[in-house]
Amino acid sequence: MTQATPHAATLPQPGVRIDVWLWAARFFKTRSLAKQAIEHGKVEVAGQRAKASRQVHVGDALVVMRGEERFELDVRGLSDKRGPAQVAQALYAESDASRERRTAERAMRAAERAGYRAPGSGLGLAIARMLARRNGGDVLLRRREDRAGTVAELVFAVDGGDV
Repeated sequence: MTQATPHAATLPQPGVRIDVWLWAARFFKTRSLAKQAIEHGKVEVAGQRAKASRQVHVGDALVVMRGEERFELDVRGLSDKRGPAQVAQALYAESDASRERRTAERAMRAAERAGYRAPGSGLGLAIARMLARRNGGDVLLRRREDRAGTVAELVFAVDGGDV
């Protein structure tokens, strides 16, 4: 009696529990903190809320909320052991849009802690610019065309780049 060998497409892909992977990728200091974040809905896999026992595979898209930061990741490698940071960073790739959004949000939080308030909250452009420059940035006034007409918007810039 001969036994048919399964095709590569039917073989199960190797996976690692998502709480273990998040710990190994250094998103959380302990596995229990990773599990707690998953249970509170701070981790999504392919747009769906994950469970701690869910297997993560190479190519999965994850969204991880850690504190006030949101990471959009693609899984590039699997590990169930915590290693050096350089090895952990090789386990995932963060999207450019996610990285830029986190940088902008971090700069805005730093400016708010230093006294900057968003335009429209009663703060004039001159005062907003003064506070932003104290923190190594600037406030730029941009005009753009919209369906309703010309719209002016204030943009907080850090180190010469827009945020």
